[in-house]
Amino acid sequence: MELKHQTALVTGGGTGIGRATSLALASKGAAVAVNYSRSVREAEETVQLIQSLGGKAIAIRADVSKDEEVKRMTETIVQRFGTLDLLVNNASITRHIPFPDLDAATGEVWDELFDVNVKGMFYCARAAAPHMKKQGRGAVVNIGSIAGITGLGSSLPYAVSKAAVHGLTKSLARALAPHIRVNCVVPGAVATRWWAGREEQMSQLAPNLLLRQISTPEDIAQLICASLEQEAMTGQMITVDSGQTM
Repeated sequence: MELKHQTALVTGGGTGIGRATSLALASKGAAVAVNYSRSVREAEETVQLIQSLGGKAIAIRADVSKDEEVKRMTETIVQRFGTLDLLVNNASITRHIPFPDLDAATGEVWDELFDVNVKGMFYCARAAAPHMKKQGRGAVVNIGSIAGITGLGSSLPYAVSKAAVHGLTKSLARALAPHIRVNCVVPGAVATRWWAGREEQMSQLAPNLLLRQISTPEDIAQLICASLEQEAMTGQMITVDSGQTM
């Protein structure tokens, strides 16, 4: 699928991987809806960057864990751009909890992470699907994590939520075939604000990776765009982690 003249929604599109993806999609000629929940300044900056380069973009607020907000966001995008062709389910949250501390993984933490990281992706896909089906084609990329493969990560509930995203990808690929493709990009460590305050840990990790480098948001964005473009692939987990899981 050529991305030029397509309309894309990037959740959590104002920062990190989301910002890099929004910029990459715009550079390929797509109109981009940059979703945010709290990072309004960053989302507006992303839109301004795109517009300064001659692209089309809007910033649009919605908490993806709220089904009604997601529905309203989708309708606003279609009213503005006429359609919705592409969805990048990037919005995620975490809690940094030591793995042995099971008591800290409270029900509140589980609910918060699953509401955004899993149910939020489902809500967005469900809201976007009718518009894609109407056109006879569309593509979704969910952002997973190697935490969902290895069982390690910032917290136990986060790792489990990302494993659920991988399962959601396969189930949505079946549910939305043949017209809508659904794939999952699975990053390892990425140099984003999630590492703020843990830069020393990142510097210690890099030399132990096969490629001896931490991935950048731009690395992930490049693969997201490639996944959206690839018309013969669905239900796949695509890992980009500098060899971290080898």
